Amino acid sequence: MNDNLSKMNKQQSIDILNGLSKNTLMETLNIEFTDVGTDFITAKMPVNSKVHQPYGILHGGATAALAETVGSSASAFFTKDSTKVVKGIELSINHLKSKKDGEVYATAKAIHQGRTTHLWEVKIVDEEDNLISLCKITNIILDKK
Repeated sequence: MNDNLSKMNKQQSIDILNGLSKNTLMETLNIEFTDVGTDFITAKMPVNSKVHQPYGILHGGATAALAETVGSSASAFFTKDSTKVVKGIELSINHLKSKKDGEVYATAKAIHQGRTTHLWEVKIVDEEDNLISLCKITNIILDKK
């Protein structure tokens, strides 16, 4: 992420995050960043046949992709160092409730932000704030090569 990102307003930050999704899995899954704060990032994803598994409910892999997206983006956003690159090194996810349609919202909040590793909790909820999945993601912060 750009070092100047911290100086931008919320909408500019959201626009930049969404701009980075072009021609990626995030665009394919229609993941859209919707909010940023001083200690969190939120994105939403529609639940439809595009992200269903054969039983007509949200696929756990699509949920995991959403969790990894917000967790990794949060590390990059809050690191604010264009000489660094963020890579996910571990993702664990518990699927607690199924979802057939509508939207899900993932919010990443920091548990630990060290110099080289970050640990994020990602809660995925539906429109009524029902907990769909609970995730932890560990990212490593490396120098760009």
